[in-house]
Amino acid sequence: MRVETVPDWIVNLEDEDLAFIKRFLLASGSLKEIAKQYGVTYPTVRLRLDRLIQKIKINDDTSNEPYIALVKRLAVNDKLDFDTAKVLIAEYKKVKGE
Repeated sequence: MRVETVPDWIVNLEDEDLAFIKRFLLASGSLKEIAKQYGVTYPTVRLRLDRLIQKIKINDDTSNEPYIALVKRLAVNDKLDFDTAKVLIAEYKKVKGE
């Protein structure tokens, strides 16, 4: 794949996320194996995978406005708590008249 054709969902991931995906694929999708490699528990790896899935879904949701997508990304990356994110999005939609 040429660099020009790399999908946005991949471009917007952090290096750590890409390393996790590579390990996940090389472990044939075994979360148990990934947990062993990282030296963490299975639930920790499951949470990491769930957050990665959320990041990809947020990027794929083209109906989001850039501000809403930013707030969601901040929440997924633990830069902003989910309750605050909901309030910010609700207020933004009120101001926009949605």
